[in-house]
Amino acid sequence: MTGKKRALGSDLTKVDAHVIQPEEYDEIPELTDEMFARADYIVGGKVVRRGRPPKETPKVPVTLRLDADLVEKLRAGGQGWQSRVNETLRKATGL
Repeated sequence: MTGKKRALGSDLTKVDAHVIQPEEYDEIPELTDEMFARADYIVGGKVVRRGRPPKETPKVPVTLRLDADLVEKLRAGGQGWQSRVNETLRKATGL
């Protein structure tokens, strides 16, 4: 880190040494379903990713140089043009 370090203005050693007393538990917020939904799910010390499961046959990003007029024509078909190119190449190669 470059530059001057800012002073925090507190005694972190004192904060770290503090033991929560029974009466302080009232200040701790109740855990909600929303809090759990945002939490990381850890199994065996590793974060388990949520969301869409991985595909059996994932697509591979490639860099391909094509003529500008060809790309313009493909994009003119609207959203999904890359998937249509993928399907055309599958048919052309017999896959």
